[in-house]
Amino acid sequence: MSQFNIIHSNDVYQTIIHDLDTPEEKNAYLKSKLLEPFKEKFEIQHIPFDQPINGFDVISFYNSMHIAADALNSSHLPVVEQFNDSFWEKCENGMQDAIDYFENHDVHPTVETYTFSAFLGDAQKPAMSLNNNYSGDGGIPGYLFISLVPNDYTLARVKSAVAHEMNHNIRYQFVQWDGGSLAELIVSEGLAENFVETLYGSDVVGPWAKNVDEATLKQKVKPIIKEHLDINNLFEAMPYLYGDDMTVQSGGRPVGLPHAAGYTCGYYLVKYFLEHTQTPIHEATQLSASDILSQVEDFWND
Repeated sequence: MSQFNIIHSNDVYQTIIHDLDTPEEKNAYLKSKLLEPFKEKFEIQHIPFDQPINGFDVISFYNSMHIAADALNSSHLPVVEQFNDSFWEKCENGMQDAIDYFENHDVHPTVETYTFSAFLGDAQKPAMSLNNNYSGDGGIPGYLFISLVPNDYTLARVKSAVAHEMNHNIRYQFVQWDGGSLAELIVSEGLAENFVETLYGSDVVGPWAKNVDEATLKQKVKPIIKEHLDINNLFEAMPYLYGDDMTVQSGGRPVGLPHAAGYTCGYYLVKYFLEHTQTPIHEATQLSASDILSQVEDFWND
């Protein structure tokens, strides 16, 4: 039976707000109590944990979409308190629902313990605001977190956000991560969101999956994505996944795509694959991107 190591971030945030004074104390406490349990994950992702490299480390990574520890104050208590017992129960249910789905279809994840938390997003930062104020990270087996600005919209999507990340987490227990090819990125995101739809219905599918209208998808997104499917590294592939808004915000070169274009393309590509091959989502999750792409040639002209 799977175990969940849930880090209650609200306790960390409340201690920072009530008991700590200096930026150094606040950052050190957040790093120790909230980020340290994910240290192995960050190191696998080449996010420096102990010493910054060229000014970048786990704290600057965290601050790119969350409320910085040294910015937390008593005005944030109402949103911190949204991370209550009911919230954490929803998170655990989302993880368990995902595991149960696979195990009920005779797919048995190999990870025994999942370390999880939810981080307080900053609505003023594009990585949050462009994604309707919620996101997540679940690509390293055994570790996942969601990021959100708590409100009625995001709190209603907690389980679906967790399930999305769990699909990634389970996928990479069976499929070798290829370093971030564009093909793998769009397929994996498409699988995760179609998994959410299978579990919870289309109403809670992430906004990134349906961000692009049908005409733009067909006339602009598909041709550009298809032309660049041979990109085999994360740095070059990310602009095609995230689109120009996020790319420009992070100092990159725009590629002529709307926000979340790769997510939308992946969502519809995987949906096309599932429908045309009659492959169930639990089996598709275990397939390589090349296996899936080889069977959807007509998608690009559909």
